[in-house]
Amino acid sequence: MTMHRLKEVLIAALVVTGTLGGAVATVQASTLDSILAVGKSKNDAARSSQAKIDKLADETRDLLSDYKTVNKQVDGLKVYNARLQKQIDNQVARIAAIDENIDNSTVIARQMTPLVIRMLDGLEKFIELDVPFEKEERLKRVQGLRSSIDRADVSVAEKFRAVLEAYNIELQYGRGMDTYRGSIDIGGNEREVDFLRMGRIALAYQTTDGALSGAWDNASRSWVELPPGEYNAAIREGIRISKKQASMDLLKMPVPAPETK
Repeated sequence: MTMHRLKEVLIAALVVTGTLGGAVATVQASTLDSILAVGKSKNDAARSSQAKIDKLADETRDLLSDYKTVNKQVDGLKVYNARLQKQIDNQVARIAAIDENIDNSTVIARQMTPLVIRMLDGLEKFIELDVPFEKEERLKRVQGLRSSIDRADVSVAEKFRAVLEAYNIELQYGRGMDTYRGSIDIGGNEREVDFLRMGRIALAYQTTDGALSGAWDNASRSWVELPPGEYNAAIREGIRISKKQASMDLLKMPVPAPETK
């Protein structure tokens, strides 16, 4: 082999060697870029995954908080519903009781009206037999109650209450002292007098000039004239006490003796 040919071979070898080295370098650079790209891709994926994890964690905490809040509301609603159920049960019981009362009200109403009538009959008879103080006013009260019996706009309960009130008024008459002005026939002449009532024990009168006095005798159902000097002062003082023009004091009054059987 000649020297010239050897040089060509060496040059060719060098060229091949350089080419191979460049190829190797190129391959190495390409591999590094791929590795870096893969690493970057993994990092990006990891960041994306972490972001998703953080988001899911936040959503989980929010859901847990909402769950706890809803649980508290549910517990409160359970307590409220339990108390509400008790109220409903009580109302149902009351409704049942009211329904029963309504069913009985018709029967009671049928029984109450005759009772009211009997009570008024008894009250009217009592007034007729009683000491005749303010008799017209008392009988007028009874007649007013009778007129309301057939009124449809007045309930049976109200009618019964009104009759009881009338009985109570009659009861109070026996516990007090009262005076009022009226007129009475004395010796064939109508005279204006002051009446003095002391409960139902005594009912007396005295003319406005103070000259004549009398008292009611329930046994004979008539007025009895009293001796002028015996009771005039006591009756006059009783009238003044009843009008609150004098203080309370003992009075000598014509009181019928108790009956013996």
